[in-house]
Amino acid sequence: MREQMLGANLEMAKKLIPDGIRQAYSIVVTVSEKNDPQAFKVTIGSDPLFKIIKDDPRSRIQETAVSADALLPGGPYDLWRDSETSRRLKDLEGAFAQFPHLPKMINRRAIHETLVDGCIEGILVLRLVRPDKTFRTFWRQRPDEVAIKEPALEVVLPENAILSELPVDTLTPNRLPGLWDTPPVTLNKIFDYFSGGHVTKVQKQGYEEPLTIPKVERDVVMVSVSEAVKAGILWLTSGPASIWAEEIPAGLLTEDAVLQAPPAMISSVDVLPSSLPDAWQEETTTALALSASLSKKAGQALPWKRVRETIDGAIRARYLVTNVDSASWPCEYPVAQYIRLGVPKEAPPTTPPSFIPQPGILTAEAELSPNELQDLADALGDIMKVVAGRNIKFNIRIELEAEGVSKEDLEKLNKILQETNSRLQLK
Repeated sequence: MREQMLGANLEMAKKLIPDGIRQAYSIVVTVSEKNDPQAFKVTIGSDPLFKIIKDDPRSRIQETAVSADALLPGGPYDLWRDSETSRRLKDLEGAFAQFPHLPKMINRRAIHETLVDGCIEGILVLRLVRPDKTFRTFWRQRPDEVAIKEPALEVVLPENAILSELPVDTLTPNRLPGLWDTPPVTLNKIFDYFSGGHVTKVQKQGYEEPLTIPKVERDVVMVSVSEAVKAGILWLTSGPASIWAEEIPAGLLTEDAVLQAPPAMISSVDVLPSSLPDAWQEETTTALALSASLSKKAGQALPWKRVRETIDGAIRARYLVTNVDSASWPCEYPVAQYIRLGVPKEAPPTTPPSFIPQPGILTAEAELSPNELQDLADALGDIMKVVAGRNIKFNIRIELEAEGVSKEDLEKLNKILQETNSRLQLK
């Protein structure tokens, strides 16, 4: 009996040992936000001891990334001196391991990514000074891997930064806050936007926050605008001139030049006599007449490249043919008056074959914006309830502006589309 009691007591003691050890390590010693030593007891439970300590707010152990705003002057961590306008990125990263009054970051890489994300969001500028005192800057873009690994990479406050270059894609309409609020904009407005010290408002979660725009020299702005127009990101009009997706002729890029989003695509059927009767005389027209008529319909001069694409598409679709007395097609704008066009004797249908109405079939056709397409998808359940038991088909035609679409982006888009239907591919 004594042997059995001894065995039972030993077994009970063994079960109590782990809890006793855990209780022995229940006192956490750390420093407060004021850098004062403090100790507190945590309640031991079934969770691992480190998780219990980490979950206690008094430990100030942070697992997730902080916001970029918190790392700037005026943030809760006080990482900048009053006179500082820049700091080494590696110093900001290392501060959380160097100063005990700051939160303990489990993942140091999170600080690094926070600063890079702040650069992409535009709330700070990253600058890399070269040995010859020239520098590269990064703003609203991710620095390349070479720059990221440079120990000299600095974090600069936007109000004290001068950008060495202005990324072309930042000029995409509606990307920069406050610049495109009242489109179209003039080049002079872009100069003012990047004049240094300009402050705009950005929407956060239910509130607005001021955002300072860094300074960009006028010649740098002009280079970026020129590249944006050439790449088809922006459309420039100046007097009768209309330039898009081509080099800007000398002298046209003035302060009064108007910049706006690229012109909308024009359907090939929009150049037929039924759509542009003013441009046709006795079933004949010229490319110049079509350009003038389309511009009149649009209310402004359309770029020749867009008009040429439309006419070329109509010719390839057999909506139009070049007459025997026509100049060679395609051509540049000065030759447009000599391009004589007509309608084939057996004209093709004015709608794509897949959308031609069939007897006994109700059809609906419209050009949908992305948000309207999302609304249609949301309403699909209600549609199917109404047409239950009836055959309904959806013919999808996707048209994407080919200008500026890289091979990599096209592959990504087709991969996404292929997940819906293997035949849905952009070509």
